[in-house]
Amino acid sequence: MKMTQLFFKTMRETPSDAEIISHQLMLRAGLIRKQAAGIYSFMPLGYRVLKKIEAIIREEMDAAGAQELIMPSLLPAESYRESGRWDAFGDEMFRLKDRNQRDFCLGPTHEEIFTETVRDYARSYRDLPLILYQIQTKYRDEIRPRFGVMRSREFVMKDAYSFDRDDDGLDVSYRAMDKAYRRIFDRLGLDYVVIDADTGTMGGSGSQEFTVKSEAGESEIVQCTECGYAASVEKAQCVAGAKAEAVDSMQPEYVATPNARTIAEVTAFLGCRDTDLAKTILYKADGKPVAAMVRGDREVNEAKLMSYLGCSSLEMADEESVTTITGAEVGFAGPVGLPVRIIADLEIEGSPRLIVGANRTGFHLKHVAPGRDFNAEYADIRIITGTDPCPRCGAALEFGRGIEAGHIFKLGTKYSESMGCIYLDETGTGHPMVMGCYGIGVNRTMAAIIEQHHDENGIIWPMSVAPYQAVIVPVNVLDEKQAEIADNIYSELQSRGVEVLLDDRNERAGVKFKDADLIGIPIRVNVGRKAAEGLVEFKLRHEDKARELPVDMAADVVLEAIKTART
Repeated sequence: MKMTQLFFKTMRETPSDAEIISHQLMLRAGLIRKQAAGIYSFMPLGYRVLKKIEAIIREEMDAAGAQELIMPSLLPAESYRESGRWDAFGDEMFRLKDRNQRDFCLGPTHEEIFTETVRDYARSYRDLPLILYQIQTKYRDEIRPRFGVMRSREFVMKDAYSFDRDDDGLDVSYRAMDKAYRRIFDRLGLDYVVIDADTGTMGGSGSQEFTVKSEAGESEIVQCTECGYAASVEKAQCVAGAKAEAVDSMQPEYVATPNARTIAEVTAFLGCRDTDLAKTILYKADGKPVAAMVRGDREVNEAKLMSYLGCSSLEMADEESVTTITGAEVGFAGPVGLPVRIIADLEIEGSPRLIVGANRTGFHLKHVAPGRDFNAEYADIRIITGTDPCPRCGAALEFGRGIEAGHIFKLGTKYSESMGCIYLDETGTGHPMVMGCYGIGVNRTMAAIIEQHHDENGIIWPMSVAPYQAVIVPVNVLDEKQAEIADNIYSELQSRGVEVLLDDRNERAGVKFKDADLIGIPIRVNVGRKAAEGLVEFKLRHEDKARELPVDMAADVVLEAIKTART
């Protein structure tokens, strides 16, 4: 492609609304164009990258035995009502009505659609196992679109679904997808970590997240420096700690704490440590009241709490509900005599005595002993901190941030049971199919590559996804010799299968070099004043210096560099 014919425009200034480097560079390099908040057009250069990422995904999914199809984006409400998610999606779902006032949505995800499709086509155990996938646009009305294509309202996703006879079959499919994902992200040149993750609203028995290491990421992750344990902060396991050998003999005692509602206010008033306190927080789990207890210096991990309770919704109780349940104002709730189910963190069980709310406005209780003064269910429900040891080996943990690029779930029978996706075994007995779900955010992955592969001059694309592999830059296109040599190298590379640009614009050399670096073309061949002497310059994007080459060697060296980058 000659750049005088290429539909692109670069920017020298960074857009004011672009917060992270990938968003900045995608706009500046002319890869995307903002259409509205969270909605972007992919321009020719950006679309080429997107299609290359998709091609790698397809190759590896096909090699793993998955079959590609395509589902509609406009979907009937009935499919989501059957699974119970039409209302559960809330305002995040784009909803509309047709001329007959029938409810539809723009597909946010396709579990229901795949499930009912397989239900209608696969009836026998002989039809299983089965893995189907698509690469398609999804729609979610994000409350706050940000970071360019990282969190947008319209995005491209590869979603796959496996259908098996039993859990053993699911394990086989799950491992196949895990291996395929590792090959995909390896080929994309990404430094990533596979972490244990929360299943969230997807449900199921387990999940793993393929997280690209980046400080721009919204996911907070922990990693062990010794054994390799890795998990999201929502999923990371916390060690219980030592239990008290004996319960303190001191009985609970009311202590006045006027206007002291928060942990900081109570510790300041009583002159105690935050580790001496336990806070009791009231929630509504699927509409039913429940209390969660953690030590005063800890925070409730709502993802863990939801998982333990097995609920689909969890929200903090409103002020009126708190007053009704405790008989006190907000800030004075405690476990003693509390008439609701109490879930206490494992650290609470090991505490000899605690200071807690008294369920009486303006008062707290001292010397409260778990098991003696109140009963609770004990579970790991707190957020992990920097002082916590690795739950596997006890070594120190490192905290970092990452971009969730891929996620694999063991869905089990959540959707197959609710939607009647049944197969008949050898005896004619029906069983719900056991499902897995496997997603990759394609444009999010594109942004993640940029976050890891850039410098002060622009993008540094891995060869596997670069929009073009090489660019030929005649320093002065009005110089006939330079123009001729540049065109000859360009034509030879094209004939040998190289994806190559010819910067035939009548621009200053500095402008051309800056554009090539900004766009991130891996190889650049400069044709300058020494062309008349039979010499050109060869430069790799990730290297600082160019080197001279004889003109007749240029094409071979470019091809060798491409081959080397692929191996």
